[in-house]
Amino acid sequence: MPTKTNTTRNWTIMVYLAGDNNLDSAGVVDLNEMKTVGSSDQIAVLAQFDRSGAKGATVRYCLKKGTPLAKDAVQTLGETNMGDPKVLEDFVTWGVSNYPAQHYLLVLWNHGAGWDDANLYQGDVFSGTKPPVSRKSQPIVTRGAVSDSDAKVLPQAQARAAIRRTSRALFSSTVAAAVKDRGIAFDDQAQDFLDNIELKKVLAAIKKKLTHKIDIVGMDACLMSMVEVAYQMRDAADFSVGSEESEPGEGWPYDRILKALAAKPAMTPEEFSKTIVTEYMASYKASDNVTQSAVKLAGLKPLATAVDGLAKALKTILADATARTALINARAQVQEYSRPYDDYCDLLDLCDLLDKGVNNPTVKTACAEVRQAAAAAIIATGCKGATVDNSRGLSIYFPKRKLSPLYKTLDFTKKSSWDEFLVAYLAGLGH
Repeated sequence: MPTKTNTTRNWTIMVYLAGDNNLDSAGVVDLNEMKTVGSSDQIAVLAQFDRSGAKGATVRYCLKKGTPLAKDAVQTLGETNMGDPKVLEDFVTWGVSNYPAQHYLLVLWNHGAGWDDANLYQGDVFSGTKPPVSRKSQPIVTRGAVSDSDAKVLPQAQARAAIRRTSRALFSSTVAAAVKDRGIAFDDQAQDFLDNIELKKVLAAIKKKLTHKIDIVGMDACLMSMVEVAYQMRDAADFSVGSEESEPGEGWPYDRILKALAAKPAMTPEEFSKTIVTEYMASYKASDNVTQSAVKLAGLKPLATAVDGLAKALKTILADATARTALINARAQVQEYSRPYDDYCDLLDLCDLLDKGVNNPTVKTACAEVRQAAAAAIIATGCKGATVDNSRGLSIYFPKRKLSPLYKTLDFTKKSSWDEFLVAYLAGLGH
């Protein structure tokens, strides 16, 4: 595959639109936003779009300004499974091989659910939630089973249709894994989804082919700016850009982002990451309750180490009634995100509340170390709206009732003892 040094093109933008669901029309809107700027000698704007229903085929585009969308089609692939890691890998391989550049932005366009793939399922027996997922102004409401006895065996066709009604698939697990890990009786073995474990693997495969890291992984999806998600990508990309909160219907303003890049195509990956945050925030009103942040992924290992120290410090205070009450109060007041994902809270706001409320020098030192590590990792952040005004760039999982058994599968929980703290904390609450 080409390297970064054998081309004069500055950037290749690759947008992976998994639209074989209720977001089909939103994909068309975003493609037309991209076309307001389009490709040039210095920037290639590529997309792979899987359409829903009778519209059918997956199409690869090199988007240009001033042409009908159909004229921008470069390849028609037929029906594809955009939740298959190999399909994503093939798209990136194609893009880099045919449109080599100095730098690459890969945008994963989808519904998102942070690290917790389980909440994307109809019949999620662990969260007991009925997750309303909204993307591109089209709400999806799923019916969650609140106990094992509520989960019912579904015929294959019904199972497939049910999954398609839930939030779109990029950050969810395969149907087979749903059956195995969650006790949801879908009789369907199709690999319809790409979860966070698979995300790490596919980005690693892409890096191996590129012989270097992807410059930026963008998440045009909800709730993806999490410590746990960023940590999954730390070895395969240099920067990530995403939102702590659910994204409003409009998602990324591709016209504004590409216009800014076209005005300065020699932007470094760090500059461009910051620009995406700036343009995203500028495209929304003060009342829209939006967040966006850019993270330097090389900073995730030190941050995970700092969070490990905080987890150990917090675990030691659980036996002290006063300190435990202060910790519970901090969790009750911390910036959290849209239900049913209110088990996600802003990491730095949590540290501020702990520092003020818990009278323990070890906890205070640990909070300071988290803040210092986060300051090195978070290179740009913004928020607008009263419900998100304590958002500082990265969220973390801090459940209030029950710990998902899937949490232990993440790299972050293998590096830090945050999950061990959560087990002890929830046990102390009687959960």
